[in-house]
Amino acid sequence: MQYLILATETDDDFAAREDPERAGAYWAGWEAYIAALTESGVMTGAGGLQPPTAATTVRLRDGRRTVHDGPYADTKEQLGGYFVIDVPDLDAALEWAARCPAAAGAAVEVRPLMPPRYA
Repeated sequence: MQYLILATETDDDFAAREDPERAGAYWAGWEAYIAALTESGVMTGAGGLQPPTAATTVRLRDGRRTVHDGPYADTKEQLGGYFVIDVPDLDAALEWAARCPAAAGAAVEVRPLMPPRYA
């Protein structure tokens, strides 16, 4: 079964990506996690996201499109990246989520993917 692992990060986590003193440790944790997912053969897709300041939010209200720069939600944690994994069950997905570097400082959400619908 396929699951989506949604890794959230704090503002400090996003800042660590570019901080010369912290970037090495930050990226080392992610590289180790990605390597483990890849070597196990469970990862079917992944992607990291730019910081929330690079986001644009679009809403459709009364047939009109509104666009806002940046994230719309005012939260302490923002989506930083995702992984699609194919594992036997939720317990296996939760084990992988617990190994995600984001779990130590923010949160990791696990959701089963919907099966494809065919007309």
